Amino acid sequence: MTFKIVTLGCKLNSCESAAIAEGFIADGFERVSDGESADVYIINSCAVTGTAVAKVRHELSRCRRENPDGVLVLCGCYPQSYSEEAALNSGADIVIGNAGKGRLAETVRMFMRDRVKTVKITPLSREFDESASVPDEDRTRAFIKIEDGCDRFCSYCIIPTARGRVRSLAPEKITAQAVQCVRHGHREIVLTGINLGCYGQELGLTLSDAVKAVERSGVERIRLSSLEPEMLTDEEIEKLREVGTLCPHFHLSLQSGSDTVLKRMSRKYNTEQYRHVADKLRETFPNCSITTDIIVGFPEETEEELLQTVDFVKEIGFAKVHVFPYSRRNGTVAALMKQIPPSVRTDRVKTLTAAAKETELKFCDKQRGTLQTVLIEKPQSAQYSHGFTENYTPVRLYGTEFERHTLVRAELFASRDGYCLGRVFGEPL
Repeated sequence: MTFKIVTLGCKLNSCESAAIAEGFIADGFERVSDGESADVYIINSCAVTGTAVAKVRHELSRCRRENPDGVLVLCGCYPQSYSEEAALNSGADIVIGNAGKGRLAETVRMFMRDRVKTVKITPLSREFDESASVPDEDRTRAFIKIEDGCDRFCSYCIIPTARGRVRSLAPEKITAQAVQCVRHGHREIVLTGINLGCYGQELGLTLSDAVKAVERSGVERIRLSSLEPEMLTDEEIEKLREVGTLCPHFHLSLQSGSDTVLKRMSRKYNTEQYRHVADKLRETFPNCSITTDIIVGFPEETEEELLQTVDFVKEIGFAKVHVFPYSRRNGTVAALMKQIPPSVRTDRVKTLTAAAKETELKFCDKQRGTLQTVLIEKPQSAQYSHGFTENYTPVRLYGTEFERHTLVRAELFASRDGYCLGRVFGEPL
């Protein structure tokens, strides 16, 4: 029997898909590649936006067309958030939420025996489910899920419903997973979570404890995924500085540069607090990059509030900004507010994207003349090797071919649209 997994959404889903694959292989199934028909299709879903749900439906239809007799499984955030809709309208044979992903192979075997549609959407535990997550090692950088859930309840966000409350992986388990990644040749590990900065709050620990747990593996580079700014206190930033292998790249979620919009979003900080965190990071980690994501067209957003966000983006000088149009999610407070017309949201995305491109180009230009370490990614072109510096600057090394996972020192001598050009300095590390 063969299986195929379609992973949509965040890196947590990727780690959970890796665990699902391990479970199926241990149960005697064989994984097939894209383009091949399978006996079992697993759609590990996302529900954070309407577009994400549309992708789920598209993949369900595509997989059903590819093998009409195959077993179709829908799991993850979409059924956990919108259980009735997913159960009735997805067309899947098995529908489960985020609980039970680690036992999915067993559920599929039961369906094959009884051929009865299965719907299992149960409340999420307050315990970290170790069986449902292993390191995602398909990429050059290995990803380890160390935290799940969120207690913040922002007015626009369905994640607390989809993922439950905060729960964390014990430090010794983090170290064990990191050691595994190092043994498999990874030289950079990324720590990921739904609300990463809340790591360990129920264990009496903080994010720096998790970073130090990875450091014990001996990995050469440690990177953090998205962070909520209010969780990065001055004290915590100082503790993070103690880890010499931590990459100076911080993705600080902003969502809006307008204090009035932040208040309607129920975010737990304002622009003054955000500015302080950014300044402290730059003081503590010279030449660090700060990236972010912003929602445009939030309910009741005015032109003045949009311009406040544009000005704040320019002031902070982000290395990269991911700009998203607001997506109305049923079951959230913001869904009941006065909505901005889609055409206005589209125009505002263009306005903010243009400002974000300016700051990105300025950041890349600032990297010229620096000597940095580049981790080589898998080949993207026959003409150059591609990789990222510690501060996540994309670099192209023309005329030089390196194997994936290679670390090289490079002088960045020119900047282009969204990346730098580098020349190798010395032998690979």
